Amino acid sequence: MSELGLSSRREADDWIAKGWVRVDGKVVNELGSKVLPHQKITVERQAAAEQSKRVTVLINKPVGFVSGQAEDGYKPAVVLVKPENRWADDPSPEQFHPTQLRSLVPAGRLDIDSVGLLVLTQDGRIARQLIGEDTAIEKEYLVRVQYTKPGKLPDADLKKLNHGLWMDGKPLLPAKVRWQNDDQLSFTLKEGRKRQIRRMCDMVGLKVIGLKRVRIGRVKLGELPPGQWRYLGADERF
Repeated sequence: MSELGLSSRREADDWIAKGWVRVDGKVVNELGSKVLPHQKITVERQAAAEQSKRVTVLINKPVGFVSGQAEDGYKPAVVLVKPENRWADDPSPEQFHPTQLRSLVPAGRLDIDSVGLLVLTQDGRIARQLIGEDTAIEKEYLVRVQYTKPGKLPDADLKKLNHGLWMDGKPLLPAKVRWQNDDQLSFTLKEGRKRQIRRMCDMVGLKVIGLKRVRIGRVKLGELPPGQWRYLGADERF
């Protein structure tokens, strides 16, 4: 069910336990049941209704907030999701309710000293789409840098940032890295290893002064102000 994009694994377990899943019209109530390629899985309307209530929130995360669980005295970004921090220009008709904070988890992370677009979701399908092992969704960052050696960054090192660097014993996937202006690079990645951009820059003698995520797939940060949030629109797709 997860592979077909019908649900997350956790949702699938829950729906099977509730008797909401059928294979070729017969209710399946045993977890781990095998389904053959030619068989058809259907789910009851209650499952779709429950899934449609799940919200996805976009935050412009400021410096000083962690993406997930609170750590070392720092607050998690989810504490920003409250009515007074909702962007006044959010076009979504969705009404805020405290139940939306239940199981609202980050789909991907941003370091404590990085800012920009952070996705929090109750929808396991979106989480899998953004952080699953086989994800190919691009993430774009604007990165202010300072070259720590004399002169300017050589073109050969810019090419290395695009493709050719290794991290933790593995080659990095090809990236798109280009100058935006004299001290700012645009990075577009399809992976997200821990502190990846900072470590990539360090390898070629660049010190990161500031890092901001501006896009995930087709969803952009846009005009969303720092510390504020909005709902992912019904017509928006990553």
